[in-house]
Amino acid sequence: MTARPAPQPIVQIDAFTDQPFTGNPAAVCLLTGPRDAAWMQAVAMEKNLSETAFVQRRADGSFDLRWFTPGAEVDLCGHATLASAHLLWEQGHLRPQDAARFHTRSGLLTCTKDGGWIEMDFPALPAHAIDMPAGIEPVLGAKPLRAARSKWNLLLELGSEAELRAMTPDFAGLKAFSDHGIMVTAKGSGVFDFVSRYFAPSIRVNEDPVTGSAHCTLAPWWGERLGRKRMLAFQASARGGVIRVEPRGERVLLAGQAVTVMEGRLL
Repeated sequence: MTARPAPQPIVQIDAFTDQPFTGNPAAVCLLTGPRDAAWMQAVAMEKNLSETAFVQRRADGSFDLRWFTPGAEVDLCGHATLASAHLLWEQGHLRPQDAARFHTRSGLLTCTKDGGWIEMDFPALPAHAIDMPAGIEPVLGAKPLRAARSKWNLLLELGSEAELRAMTPDFAGLKAFSDHGIMVTAKGSGVFDFVSRYFAPSIRVNEDPVTGSAHCTLAPWWGERLGRKRMLAFQASARGGVIRVEPRGERVLLAGQAVTVMEGRLL
């Protein structure tokens, strides 16, 4: 009889928030042994969150990090990286003064503690202006002023925060406009410099609650328009989340908070 593998710990963490049940939930597996991609994808489908992260320590004290949606492995994810770093410090795998260094499909990503926030050093993913895609308005449920494309995503800028919050997109229709995701953004109000929403129905995430990687594009986009170096952003999903951003040429600093909400074991 084949022995059953040892249970695998798994933790659910709300990222880009300091309150449970808000922000963007990510599952994090700090792996106790080697696992293949098919197993990771199956776990991500089982969890059915926008991202599940898999973390494995290397001999030099850094970590391998992979991210899976319910439908695919992705090249970059902000909130699951934030959640992974939060877990390493919270469980004592790293000292508070140590940096979390992750080897990923997007290169080396470094996270450091900054008071009650976690700051992540990510690649900038600037967007370049394009003609407005024909037919986007009826499926988006809003009339964009400008359109652009980054490495993976379509970017659409609206004229007001109110219009952005009121959108009710046709998710099936949006699939035709990006094989990854669509970020929609507008100038913010109050303490927030800009606001956004993010839709990725092509990878089985109709609306992502808070999308760190999108801010690798939104930070330089709004930094140029607003003439600001450090900005505070809000992702206006139903759960909502706060991201501090700072474009730095070819890199972007993203900062957020995180809260552990659930711990369990995969049997």
